[in-house]
Amino acid sequence: MFLHIGEGKIINKKNIIGVFDLETASVSKRTQDFFKKSEKKGIVTTICDEIPKTFVVCENKKQEDLYITQLSSQTLFKRAERNEEFGTEN
Repeated sequence: MFLHIGEGKIINKKNIIGVFDLETASVSKRTQDFFKKSEKKGIVTTICDEIPKTFVVCENKKQEDLYITQLSSQTLFKRAERNEEFGTEN
């Protein structure tokens, strides 16, 4: 199954490690350090022109990817659930 995370970007749901709300998660020092390290590694992809609300951490072939999106974490969860209910791939 796949999940559309905004701006035409679709990711495989089996690769998702976590979906995090930027407003609440970015308060943590650990999360701030994680972002800094991720940016240095070049694994951060911003897929929005608007104010970001969520970041999605994925692992694909032992490589991490971090996507920043304008969609809320609640919207992404609803999309994921809806895909499973209808048996759709995206």
